[in-house]
Amino acid sequence: MADKVEKMNSILKELRSSVADVEAAVLLSGDAMALASDIGNDLDEDQISAMSASVLSLGERAARELRRGKLDQVYIKGELGYLLVMSCGTEAILAVLVSPNAKLGVLFMETRRTADELSKLFE
Repeated sequence: MADKVEKMNSILKELRSSVADVEAAVLLSGDAMALASDIGNDLDEDQISAMSASVLSLGERAARELRRGKLDQVYIKGELGYLLVMSCGTEAILAVLVSPNAKLGVLFMETRRTADELSKLFE
């Protein structure tokens, strides 16, 4: 298990280093427990995990009840940046905090690539 956590942390670190505007990346379980992370010192991993799991749950419910199909991602834009949340297969959730200057196309592409790479660790 330690090797798997080390690999998860490495993948998250790679995301933060490849997309300069990513301030935090957290991989969490479906029950909102952080599995791995790469975050700045002034951020709280547990708070990011709890809020992200809630956002994803609400997004899934809205997509289902409004007949929008399977939820791909949820993102929230605030004046100080974005929260992007997406599923990593059926086992985990990827949450990313991003600065307001981020190029969203690059962010979405790199975050999806990261989520796909992380989901392979649960197969």
